[in-house]
Amino acid sequence: MTPEQIAQQFELHGRLASMRPTTSGNVNDTYIAVFRTHFSEERVIIQRVNHLVFTRPDWIMENMRLLTQHCHEQLLRESDDADRIWQLPRIIPSKNGQDMFKDDTGNYWRAMTLIASASSFDTAQSEEHAYEIGVVLGQFHRLISGIDPASLHDTLPGYHETPKYLEKYDQTAAGEKARELFRTSEQVRSLHKFIDARRGFVPVLQNALDTGELKMRLIHGDPKVNNFMIDDYTGKGTAIIDLDTVKPGLIHYDFGDALRSLCNRKGEEAEDISGVAFDLNFCDAFIRGYMVYAKGFLTENDRKYLYDSVRLIPLELGMRFFQDHLAGNIYFKIRSPDQNLHRAVVQFRLCESIEIRKRQIKQILTEAFA
Repeated sequence: MTPEQIAQQFELHGRLASMRPTTSGNVNDTYIAVFRTHFSEERVIIQRVNHLVFTRPDWIMENMRLLTQHCHEQLLRESDDADRIWQLPRIIPSKNGQDMFKDDTGNYWRAMTLIASASSFDTAQSEEHAYEIGVVLGQFHRLISGIDPASLHDTLPGYHETPKYLEKYDQTAAGEKARELFRTSEQVRSLHKFIDARRGFVPVLQNALDTGELKMRLIHGDPKVNNFMIDDYTGKGTAIIDLDTVKPGLIHYDFGDALRSLCNRKGEEAEDISGVAFDLNFCDAFIRGYMVYAKGFLTENDRKYLYDSVRLIPLELGMRFFQDHLAGNIYFKIRSPDQNLHRAVVQFRLCESIEIRKRQIKQILTEAFA
């Protein structure tokens, strides 16, 4: 079936007028579909869920339904006192009444409402933008803090557990394909040394969880810049999207990942590596925004490990990109054979920049809690 035929399997009114793929996303295939009647138009998201990555698409949709219903109900209760209209996508059922449609080749598809009159950006546009990203993530964490983490499926076991990524990396690095790359590429050897030098730091958050210093909550799982929607008219953050990775975890993963994404002004695909650096002004703006809603639920131990999360997540992602390159580019979508290698270089450069700015980042955090 074509994507156009797939789109018509959902409860949508009117005629399909347009359907175009989006360029963002490393895992799922995403389209924006436009349905028109003689008097209205509706734009929706049609998405093929990559069941090689998300092996239980039904769990993803169960999680999303529970999460969005809880948040929508809470937002409605609080709407009279809110300074904006907060939004989350709504699931559009298929014509057979299910949350997903399975095509004749075994692929799973879903439809969701599009957050209208709002835009996302691949990189942070300004300190105000960084502030609004912080506000949205803090609000999202507050909203989902009322849900028992055990009530959601863990759709990606081990996701964001950095020691497990190190184990997987070590297994891949021991393979013949990787050993050949180590023999022939100085850059590959250099990245391997970068990881080796930080092995002792890798389990910092997992150790804190194991000892009870940190506790599991629900997290978004992928709070990169382009998953935050900014209202086209007010400039305020209005939604966080791409909820597939919502699961039990440490909120430090979200905190560190958001800063990793927005404070690298060159972006994940930066061509000029020399320009990759951690922007302290964006960091300060994000943290001030985040604390608007998060200050009340963060514990003393939570605060203790926030800097570590900022340093750890680019190391983790860089290691994942590098491992995928050594494995033959199995997980992340690529447009060139060395793209994952280059992505790893960008993340390790960012990690280094964070380490250099440790004192300043900790000072920003201290002032945020004052």
